[in-house]
Amino acid sequence: MTATLPNPSRRDQLRARKNGAVQSVVRVALPSKGMEEQTLEFLANCGMKVSRPNPRQYRATIPALAGVEVLFQRATDVFAKVAEGSVDLGITGYDIVREHEREDDGVVMLEKALGYGSCALVLAVPEGWIDVSSVTDVAEITAEFRRRGRDLRVATKYPNLSRQFLFDNGINYYTIVESSGALEAAPALNAADVIVDLVSSGVTLRENRLKRVAGGTIVESQACLIGNRAALRDNPDKLEIARQVLELIEAQMRSRDYYSLTGNIRGDSPEAVARRVTSHTEVAGLRGPTISKVYPKLGGEEGWYAATVVVQSKLLVQAVDALRRAGAGDVSVAPLRYVFQAKCWSFERLCRQLNERSGDE
Repeated sequence: MTATLPNPSRRDQLRARKNGAVQSVVRVALPSKGMEEQTLEFLANCGMKVSRPNPRQYRATIPALAGVEVLFQRATDVFAKVAEGSVDLGITGYDIVREHEREDDGVVMLEKALGYGSCALVLAVPEGWIDVSSVTDVAEITAEFRRRGRDLRVATKYPNLSRQFLFDNGINYYTIVESSGALEAAPALNAADVIVDLVSSGVTLRENRLKRVAGGTIVESQACLIGNRAALRDNPDKLEIARQVLELIEAQMRSRDYYSLTGNIRGDSPEAVARRVTSHTEVAGLRGPTISKVYPKLGGEEGWYAATVVVQSKLLVQAVDALRRAGAGDVSVAPLRYVFQAKCWSFERLCRQLNERSGDE
């Protein structure tokens, strides 16, 4: 499937750009706190290092992407900025997207899991509730509260997800206590009975004498990349920047699963060496080995070839052993920076989403 959009104005806009029209500025919102350091490291690893001469500034650039302006925002505000169209792309938490998403919010998901900032939105109850270990137990407690004339009080910063979760689990008598502060203290202060909050290691819950319950995970979350649907659909410049960003992210994330191995093997010809290598499936590589002649130093032996293969990281030791059996003496191993495939699949997925929605409108 070809990743093209049916937008009739695209050809005209591309022609205008070729004729010297000014390229659009693409605004990218990054989280200013919490995930800031991880996000900057992630982008740098993907070849999109953010340049911010003064760390107190809330604006920056990405020199590798011409025409991109970076704006630092609170992670909770990134979704709203993308939805309203004041920025074109944004990185925030998947939990935030799920909390605020609507059918008509104008936000499209570009990459759901960027591989960092992992956490979970969970229901937690006081450790003192000894007989409560599951969501079913919480539902029974809620019914008991109701018989006594009051509702379960739930402290959270995620009222929408909390209401849906409680409803789905048969918990109908509750009061949401919205709070922007430290939720873990709410039960101890008698401001709430239970909490719904993000958990990563669980240490903060334990230190505040709270515990998770079975079936109480509402959303598994990590950093994600979102975009403004209309901006990407209607502006070829912005869609092209999105493609470049997705290409680099996808190829870099894929490369984490692979190593490049090179071993010198003596043989009568490149074909003979290739046959010895490919006879071991562990080092067959993505498409097969690359065989190149080794030119000996003065006085060195002739007839050596370098066999290079790319293998999955989980097969590293088996691949080294297989190269040895094929005749390799020393084997060098190098991590890969990028692994590009024939297509950028996340960009293909984005184009399908834009096409589907444009067909509905």
